Amino acid sequence: MKLNFSKIDENWMANFKGGEKGLLAKMFSDEQNKIIRARLIAGATVGEHAHEDGSEIIFALSGEATATTDGVEERLAAGDCHYCPKGHRHFLKNDGPEDFEFFAVVVRQ
Repeated sequence: MKLNFSKIDENWMANFKGGEKGLLAKMFSDEQNKIIRARLIAGATVGEHAHEDGSEIIFALSGEATATTDGVEERLAAGDCHYCPKGHRHFLKNDGPEDFEFFAVVVRQ
């Protein structure tokens, strides 16, 4: 199945997962996965949340951000991949000067 993100509407998601500011996201969702292309604006965060039902994979496309999983910080830049396993907590902060663009897959099990 081909997903053409250029034909998916981009939606503003304010205070995503209780975070600050917001992000712009194009999303495909079914019973098993969420597939997302997003831009976390400069200074914005995705609030801390748990992945109880599955994992999340975030692939950095451009910009910089800090991902924190179970209290451990990791710096992300283009080409890096962040993984939050099932049963763990994480959050994301764009502490860089430009939008942090990423591709994410949330797996539901």
